[in-house]
Amino acid sequence: MIDVRPSEVPALAWSWLYIFSLLLSYYIMRPIRDQMGVAGGVNNLQWLFTGTLIGMLLLNLPFSWLVKTFPRETFIAISYRFFSANILLFVLALYAATPEQTIWVGRIFFIWTSVFNLFVVSIFWQMIVDVFNSEQGKRLFGFIAAGATLGAISGSVFTVSTVEHMASGYLMVGAALMLEVAVFCVRRLSGLSAALSERPQADLEQPIGGTLLGGFRDALSSSYLLNVSLFLLLYAVTSTFLYFQQAAVVSYSFQSRAAQTAFFASVDLGVNVLTLGAQLFLTGRILKRFGVGTTLSLLPAFSVVGFGVVALLPVLSSVVGFQLVRRAGNFAIARPTREVLFTVLPREDRYKAKSFIDTAVYRLGDQIGAWSFALLTALGLGLTEVSMVAAALSGSWLANSWWLGRRQDVLARQQAIRPEAAT
Repeated sequence: MIDVRPSEVPALAWSWLYIFSLLLSYYIMRPIRDQMGVAGGVNNLQWLFTGTLIGMLLLNLPFSWLVKTFPRETFIAISYRFFSANILLFVLALYAATPEQTIWVGRIFFIWTSVFNLFVVSIFWQMIVDVFNSEQGKRLFGFIAAGATLGAISGSVFTVSTVEHMASGYLMVGAALMLEVAVFCVRRLSGLSAALSERPQADLEQPIGGTLLGGFRDALSSSYLLNVSLFLLLYAVTSTFLYFQQAAVVSYSFQSRAAQTAFFASVDLGVNVLTLGAQLFLTGRILKRFGVGTTLSLLPAFSVVGFGVVALLPVLSSVVGFQLVRRAGNFAIARPTREVLFTVLPREDRYKAKSFIDTAVYRLGDQIGAWSFALLTALGLGLTEVSMVAAALSGSWLANSWWLGRRQDVLARQQAIRPEAAT
């Protein structure tokens, strides 16, 4: 099933539990977030995406300071416990709010959950690309991502089976507890990383250092990182178009909040069942057989076709079907492959620049997509016309993916000769 060396098994197992607990936490809260977003008005979603971008920009500076100041294990634990405390504060706010106030609490929770999702998962992959090298990533990242899928499936199943019988606050407390499991996994994985990477433990226990704005600077000055940013930007823009299309058809198709929450959770479950099979049996084999460039190009190529189908058949079944396969393709193929891109970077960029790209740049893409969608619909364009625009963007994304794959191959060869080679 997986090409893993005996020395890699303990780190692989802790990586699995680590990402499992994070995605279980998020997917408990995701349907609650989506329902609150719909309840706040589909026409207001672009404002929620604006708030999310602002939140990402605000959090990146203190996170960069944590990376600069504290050892890896410490700054990751601080970050996760900060988000855990936030969850408990939202539980109290939801119980204390009046029905009118609940709408605003829900909008803030939508923004916060969108920030939470990208930050906690980005921190996970920051550590993973620091633990494993490029060759190991091609073999193992797809399998590690399967742990995320199992966590997502578990969270979706739990929410679907309990949402009618248990208040949202109790679900959210469970989500907070899962973050503490993640902190425990970080501690164990950190103890294994020195032997796995063949670097002195003392070096890994030192603060990464650098400058406060080093991640921002490198993300904007390196052609490689600029193209990684462009990859994520185009993915986010096209994903936002599809998300808004789905939100619109769901708001018309389902009337009750419980039905909307259950539908979103069911879609999440379907995505993750498809994803798991691909991660276990296909991702590693595809990466080894075809390389980073071809594998990274698969999702953009499929998106060109998928948006073309939605343009021809702009109905609920085509939108949801495309969403299912596209999200599964992202989690199973594109996301693990994209993480391999970061294994050839210096340590400071693996944390600071990667955090900025994974969070702020991603949410900038959401923002561009949200307001572009609002503008296109205000001009009278429907699902067909919006899908045609998204298909054209996906074509540009395809060219960007191919360039990135070729460049990563060059940098990986340089790294094999000089392990600390910079981009």
